[in-house]
Amino acid sequence: MKPGLRPGASRVNRITIGPERTISFMGDEARTYATPTMIRDIEYTCRDLIMEHADPGEDSVGMEVAIKHLAPTLLGMTVEITVRVLAVDGRKVSFDVAVKDELDNVGAGTHTRFVVDKAKTFERIKAKAARFAARAG
Repeated sequence: MKPGLRPGASRVNRITIGPERTISFMGDEARTYATPTMIRDIEYTCRDLIMEHADPGEDSVGMEVAIKHLAPTLLGMTVEITVRVLAVDGRKVSFDVAVKDELDNVGAGTHTRFVVDKAKTFERIKAKAARFAARAG
């Protein structure tokens, strides 16, 4: 990882909430930003910031998420996801995150990611798949 990723570095992503980002289980009247989707959008915003500083062959994976979903965001509204690096400890990067829409703060918390070497990660995944296949017989 390049040395430029330091505490205080930040990124903002803006996303318009379409039907694919909303809950459906309460019917069309309650189509609001889904919590799992908000978490995914936070993770990708943090990953985007890391990737600006990643060396070739690196990526990152999520390690920890602690998010509060504070208010609904309606279909068609735009959320602004702001992530700020709190700490870089070797390959572990911790973020403060905030999500707001045009009217309210809708999410807040922290997220931690780990920078990985993709080739090594692929090898670990292949090894686990082989162990699983052997177990399944």
